[in-house]
Amino acid sequence: MIESQVELKQSIANGFELYKKLMPEIAAAYDELPAETYKDGALTGKEKRLMAMVAALVGRCRACIIYQLDYAIELGATQDEILEACAVAISLGGTMAAGEVTRVMHYLDETDLLNNQNV
Repeated sequence: MIESQVELKQSIANGFELYKKLMPEIAAAYDELPAETYKDGALTGKEKRLMAMVAALVGRCRACIIYQLDYAIELGATQDEILEACAVAISLGGTMAAGEVTRVMHYLDETDLLNNQNV
């Protein structure tokens, strides 16, 4: 059975929320950096999230892949933008990144965001 990326995201969220309750000072400090980093500036928040997704794919961080993908989608990233970003990850990270791109594809499929017209 294929691992559900939606269920994995929820499991990660639950675990991190528990951690944040037990370590509120760390949670507050942690939350400040992404809020500042991913706001619009010379680059849009969407572009920054897509960049972060590429880094996550190359670094093989499953939580980061799913969350950066989801944030990029929330900021309006299109399927084409996501797929092109995945191509950059594959170019940089080779077969290991290509294997992680399957998480992106499964997540898009599970959330009905995958346009299958060309498949």
